[in-house]
Amino acid sequence: MDVVTRTEIAEYPLISRGKVRDIYAIDDDRLLVVTTDRMSAFDVVMNVPIPHKGVVLNKITIFWMRRFEDIVPNHLLDTEVANFPEPLHKYASQLEGRAVIVKRAQPLPIECIVRGHITGSGWKDYQKTGAVCGIPLPAGLLESAKLETPLFTPSTKADLGQHDENISLDKAIELAGADRAEQAQSIALALFSRGREHAESKGLIIADTKFEFGMVGNTLTLIDEVLTPDSSRFWPMDGYTPGQSQPSFDKQYLRDYLSTLDWNKEAPAPPLPEEIVTQTRAKYIEAYERLTGETLGL
Repeated sequence: MDVVTRTEIAEYPLISRGKVRDIYAIDDDRLLVVTTDRMSAFDVVMNVPIPHKGVVLNKITIFWMRRFEDIVPNHLLDTEVANFPEPLHKYASQLEGRAVIVKRAQPLPIECIVRGHITGSGWKDYQKTGAVCGIPLPAGLLESAKLETPLFTPSTKADLGQHDENISLDKAIELAGADRAEQAQSIALALFSRGREHAESKGLIIADTKFEFGMVGNTLTLIDEVLTPDSSRFWPMDGYTPGQSQPSFDKQYLRDYLSTLDWNKEAPAPPLPEEIVTQTRAKYIEAYERLTGETLGL
């Protein structure tokens, strides 16, 4: 399976090249989404890829979307390259395992973050204010502590190279409309609860995650990536100890390494040692295999 950092598909117009995904317009109703092996951290794309990372993200998203179909519709139309439009078949080696055909959706202007444990920016916020994104929490919580009730903490959607900003539910309602924002909140919390229950049965904790929704006609639809190592923090249940940071199966390993460097977290990204690339790749693959019970054979 190829390592893919950039696609050039001449037959269809490229409408977006994001931090990780290349998106092409198939027609007025369908998109081709290709999840590359580009790696971003702190909203900066690294100079080297994480081999086959895109395959992990794509396949784990498909796994969850199918598992959540009774909660919310998703945008998937086809996941097998053999069934894609004929002009795409010559790109099979680049698309296999990492591309899907999806319904066009109008994305909501917010990202739906759910926090089940207090960590990352939420922990920093709590230390300063006693709250997370303006939501007061009990005093004396430890780093990585499980929250009695998961928190919905929406954020803005930043342009490439910019940083998302946490916002209040009132601001999310202002941006997305009351009905859509409140529906997105309810569904995001339901997805998190279902996902966390499954992950715990596989020995993993989902500390927090980000969901994205869009409108397909008048239907709120789950889009983009779902409970992946890029959008979530996965911790092993074995050895989980509140009061400290936790080992992880996600991009936190890379973030931790980058935080040891004299780097201002702006482009250009620093070079990545081979060991960091190899270990990050292994963590992504292990997260997929533990959650799904399947092997990738990579």
